[in-house]
Amino acid sequence: MADLKAGVNQLFLREEELRTGMELLFYAYREFTAEPDEILAEIGFGRAHHRVIYFVWRYPRITVSELLAILKITKQSLSRVLGELVRQGFIDQQTGARDRRQRLLELTEKGVELERQLSETQRQRIARAYRMAGAEAVEGFRKVMMGMLDEGDRAKFAPPVPPARLAVKR
Repeated sequence: MADLKAGVNQLFLREEELRTGMELLFYAYREFTAEPDEILAEIGFGRAHHRVIYFVWRYPRITVSELLAILKITKQSLSRVLGELVRQGFIDQQTGARDRRQRLLELTEKGVELERQLSETQRQRIARAYRMAGAEAVEGFRKVMMGMLDEGDRAKFAPPVPPARLAVKR
């Protein structure tokens, strides 16, 4: 809380406001996951499967180690979920070219289709909320979400730093 400015109205830091924020996150998460949960349940999958499918789609050829670091779950938990997704044809595993121990993950066509189904309603929900809130509120929301992340994860979302321009002397 170091960068709070003296004199700024800090009523949003009262216990009730903090509790309301927490409650809103719970409700929003419930709504955000409801439709994908139904799709997953129909094929005997759960949220862990959804997270794996999402991040394998987002980062094609991601390694198992990288996926473990993102999800912060045990190898055993990932192995169970990943095994099911591979066996049922949603994810393809390939051995790394340089390191034969490395397993690179990619969605199959079947996996891409499932990811599209799972994410479509979520994209629509976020787009609707962004339109309702407006650009300034969206930027505020992003700042709040970034503030909730651990330092290491926050760095993943930092805006890219443009390369320094070389001074041209004439």
